[in-house]
Amino acid sequence: MTDQLPQCPECSSAYVYEADALLVCPECGHEWSPDAAGGDGDVIRDSVGNILADGDTVTVIKDLKVKGSSSVVKVGTKVRGIRLVDGDHDIDCKIPGIGQMGLKSQFVKKVAD
Repeated sequence: MTDQLPQCPECSSAYVYEADALLVCPECGHEWSPDAAGGDGDVIRDSVGNILADGDTVTVIKDLKVKGSSSVVKVGTKVRGIRLVDGDHDIDCKIPGIGQMGLKSQFVKKVAD
């Protein structure tokens, strides 16, 4: 091998592999963009690697069940004016017809304005 892949930033595993445009750790399941491997810990990216910022508009890329409810956030739902937060669910937003909730950035895709 000519190029070495970096260790997983979450669990430091050496068994990282490439899947499309992302690097994946088989031990902990963490996925990240090779561009972010330089230690950009604060950058939050969407499902395809686009950098997200407060106020962006995103679309949901898969049906998401709302915990504690029979509601579902349908694929293609457009969410405007997101707010980035720390934690497991790194996006705070208001979804039309459902209300305030937290989303994981891996389930959204940034929309070009």
